Amino acid sequence: MTGFVESKKLIIFDLDGTLVDSCEDLATAVNLMRAHFGLPALAMEVIRGYVGNGVRMLVTRALQGTDIDVDEALGVQMPLYRAHAVDKTALYPGVWEGLKRLRERGHILAVATNKPAESCDLILRHLGIFDRFIAVLAAGRYPVLKPAPDMITSIMATAGMTPENTWVVGDNYTDLEAARRAGTRSIFVTYGYGTPGKEIATYQCDTFDALMGIL
Repeated sequence: MTGFVESKKLIIFDLDGTLVDSCEDLATAVNLMRAHFGLPALAMEVIRGYVGNGVRMLVTRALQGTDIDVDEALGVQMPLYRAHAVDKTALYPGVWEGLKRLRERGHILAVATNKPAESCDLILRHLGIFDRFIAVLAAGRYPVLKPAPDMITSIMATAGMTPENTWVVGDNYTDLEAARRAGTRSIFVTYGYGTPGKEIATYQCDTFDALMGIL
């Protein structure tokens, strides 16, 4: 077990609900978009449950029961989110120190997220961790979103790593399914927004510090 822990790993993180708590800013943008169309605000916990499958699905879910065109709503939502993406978004406890320690131990870090690339980069740069990753794949930068395994396999190819030495960390079934289909190990973080659905992670943990104990 000791030899395995000390071996070099590729660790691919989801973003929202895994590295960063962005729920308040996402809720702000969604409710401003809804207000634009004369709709009442949704509770943050409702919006929290809509996160994880990309911005189109977020907007679609936020407008269910209305006849508003999703593409028109996306045109309103996306600039609103960019304007508020770093108002309150912050790293989860332990993330800053944890990423630093993983890099110091020689592990390779990357991000694979269904979030639009522009907003993803903005957040990572604002929080000072963009340069800790060898790759940041996101919607708009990569054509196929999770739960397809393509982001994971692409990052493995870039890093020159095998599935046996690759871990995917996330808070939603999309992350776990992508990991399973790519043949990697997975860690489900329970503190995020999503659910594992029918997927079974290799491990699960309720804090980033606990995650570090696994990695």
